[in-house]
Amino acid sequence: MLKRKDLEKREELLASYAQKSRLTKGRCHKEDEHGYRSCYQRDRDRIIYSTAFRRLEYKTQVFVNHEGDYYRTRLTHTLEVAQIAKSIARMLRLNEDLVEAISLAHDLGHTPFGHSGEDALHEIMRDYDGFDHNSQGLRVVDLLEERYPDFPGLNLTYEVREGVIKHSTPFDRPRPVIPFESKGSPILETQVVDIADEIAYDNHDLDDGITSGLLKEDDLKAVRLWCEKEREIKKRYPHIKGEVKKYQIVRALINAQVTDCINQSEANIKRFRLQKPQDVVKIPERIVTISKGMQPLRMSMREFLMKNLYQHYRVVRMSNKAYRFITSLFMIYLDKPEQLPPTTQNRLKEEEKHRVICDYIAGMTDRYALDEYKKFFEPYERV
Repeated sequence: MLKRKDLEKREELLASYAQKSRLTKGRCHKEDEHGYRSCYQRDRDRIIYSTAFRRLEYKTQVFVNHEGDYYRTRLTHTLEVAQIAKSIARMLRLNEDLVEAISLAHDLGHTPFGHSGEDALHEIMRDYDGFDHNSQGLRVVDLLEERYPDFPGLNLTYEVREGVIKHSTPFDRPRPVIPFESKGSPILETQVVDIADEIAYDNHDLDDGITSGLLKEDDLKAVRLWCEKEREIKKRYPHIKGEVKKYQIVRALINAQVTDCINQSEANIKRFRLQKPQDVVKIPERIVTISKGMQPLRMSMREFLMKNLYQHYRVVRMSNKAYRFITSLFMIYLDKPEQLPPTTQNRLKEEEKHRVICDYIAGMTDRYALDEYKKFFEPYERV
């Protein structure tokens, strides 16, 4: 029978620069470790069983929940990020358990209605220490989850919490939060999750955009990477068409970027002669990255998505409507906090009103936020 000590010994087969679970900086609240799970496996399980993780099923990626049940949600996106990140970590001999835990936690702080919900809360909270989903994710795992009698939150390890707060992509800009204020780069496991997140949302937003009809395949002729993979698929399967062709092209796009990332990251690791996780922190530039040859190809695809999907008039309408929903709900609660549920009202006795309301709204699903809006603003809706 394998025990935790045996699992930790197995980790010695990982690269010397991988973060080993036996070398964790630990948890905020002292706990006995589990007999049969490493600390990062335990973190992963706590995240999966959390309320915030379950709510990701009904939180928006690009399309509002009621637009259709095919499109990605925060939950399906999170699972796709974890799959891509673990594939990269495995090839680089990094700690897959830690990568999986960070992947599953990286979007826990997201609001309903995607980035428009976050924009609304950021604007409202501007004079109250602001809002961003990285910091909110840390609040979720440190304070807001209520599952244990001995401490608030999930009491995750330092490394998973750092992965949440230092999560960085073109859409995510981390801000310093004690005790994660180091100017150094995050450990490689966090960097893997960051690049996996980019690969996942670029390609899967492309998939959803085509399925929705907002993107036309003919328009994608302007995207070189798409055209390259389309030619490869057609050469291999001359009669392929429709949904299967789209799926195979998206699959090829992801595979090409993951492969490129693995090769380039391995070259970077050798160039910097990494020997231990502490070496990574001292290097100002990202080590887990894509090659210079792939960068303009990905940028072209991202610019296409920005112009043709994210700025599509229907998506802009959805985003603007969602912004108004969130703003209106916040002001209603701010005007009369007695309308908040009793458990949330209890927090008002010790915490600042704006932050309490912000936490409550950020935790909503799209569906719950829409239901709340109807109760307040539609006269014949039951309250």
